[in-house]
Amino acid sequence: MGSVKDLTVINAPSETQAGLGRFAFSDRYSVFDWGEMPDHIDGKGAALCVIGAHFFELLAREGVPVHYRGLFDGDGRIKRLGELTAPSCDMAVSLYRVLRPAERDGSYDYARYADVNNNYLVPLEVIYRNRLPEGASVFARLREGTVTLAELGLTEMPAPGAILDRPILDVSTKLEVTDRYITWPEAQAISGLLDGEMDTLRGLTLRINETITREAERIGLANEDGKIEFAIDEHARLTVVDVLGTPDECRFTWNGLHVSKELARVFYRGSAWHAAVERAKREDRINWKSRVDGAPAPLPAPLARNLSHMYQAVANGLTGRDFFPVPPLAEVMKQVALELGALRREG
Repeated sequence: MGSVKDLTVINAPSETQAGLGRFAFSDRYSVFDWGEMPDHIDGKGAALCVIGAHFFELLAREGVPVHYRGLFDGDGRIKRLGELTAPSCDMAVSLYRVLRPAERDGSYDYARYADVNNNYLVPLEVIYRNRLPEGASVFARLREGTVTLAELGLTEMPAPGAILDRPILDVSTKLEVTDRYITWPEAQAISGLLDGEMDTLRGLTLRINETITREAERIGLANEDGKIEFAIDEHARLTVVDVLGTPDECRFTWNGLHVSKELARVFYRGSAWHAAVERAKREDRINWKSRVDGAPAPLPAPLARNLSHMYQAVANGLTGRDFFPVPPLAEVMKQVALELGALRREG
């Protein structure tokens, strides 16, 4: 499946019927598209699974179509989150066909999407942005001219750290080796979605953003941005897939501190390994990883421990249950602040 979770296909999807799969959330993590990093974050997989289930069940009650079917308990039975007495790492989901674009001479051909109508993964990743923190990719793209203010729905250049009056919706590819931001007209062209479906996709993204923002604020978090993925299900409905609302899919902050794997990015950013990754991506967008000499170093043990507690404390806070034996989120984030301060002094 990927660097963070594994997929077991229980029943494969067909052209007309959804399949059934098991997402096994692991303690692995990835930054900068590298794939599995050299160490793990204890408890992260179970925390992500619980958080994802919380949001899927909440959205389903609000009438949003989701591919989530429940969580596997220790006996392999599928249950709702409220029926579990212990956290689960395994989620039951409906599966849809993944139609990969053909790669030719360094570019991608999406012609096969012109003739499909249902039961397939939409090859897009939709991003909502409520804030534009310093270092956000939007600023670099505006400077480079790869996106315009009008395309982002803005009338003037935002300042770093700006809280937006209205969310920005952005879109990127999903099934390329290194995903890239694209315009909305290109997104519609490659995905085969109709005008009405694109409107529905954007509308659902805004609704989901509102739900995640409300839940995050309830436990003291700011929902700065996040990503959402969709499929067209067997009934030709846009359906939310993968997982959402977790610290891996969202940029959450607590009093300005990142509550996500961005903390790991902060540690690696500026290292020789990170510089090699960025250089390789500029040289070869598709086969860049083979050009990187060396590998990333493991996280310092105190930072890894605080990251572990952070994921688990978010799960406890959102669900209102003590699934994990960790301190409250506010206490955890105070320790994170101390650790980051120590790392900066050492650096």
